[in-house]
Amino acid sequence: MTRSRFAAVLLALAALAVPVAAAAEGAGAKAPLPSGCIEVQHILIGYTGSVPGKEIARTKEEAAKLAQEVQEQAKNGADFTALVKKYTADSAPGIYKMCDAEEVQKGYWSRYGMVKAFGDVGFALEPGQIGLAEWNAETSPYGWHIIKRLR
Repeated sequence: MTRSRFAAVLLALAALAVPVAAAAEGAGAKAPLPSGCIEVQHILIGYTGSVPGKEIARTKEEAAKLAQEVQEQAKNGADFTALVKKYTADSAPGIYKMCDAEEVQKGYWSRYGMVKAFGDVGFALEPGQIGLAEWNAETSPYGWHIIKRLR
């Protein structure tokens, strides 16, 4: 094969590789969320008797203090998924896709089917931000929710 033919073959292969590489990068991307929907990850900090089916050995006051400490760690850049695994009284990874609608497609939750504070805080955050839904008997009865908006 001549040098000029070899160069032509390399250029042709390079031209073919660009779309394949771009497609491979996009393959790991998440599908866009429907309009009015968000994705959050959360840590539930409960206290004795607050989460049905969970044995939690801390007082409400201890839970409030722990929630503040964990939120501070998260805001200071700690690995949020690791914090979920270590502290949540919910199931890890604690990721929910919520929509601001009463009826939602499979795989999504209505914000109105969640505790009020969870949806209110989640929808108030921008992607990457972390917020806290504090315990309240009516709006957050299970404890404190440390929420990170993923997208």
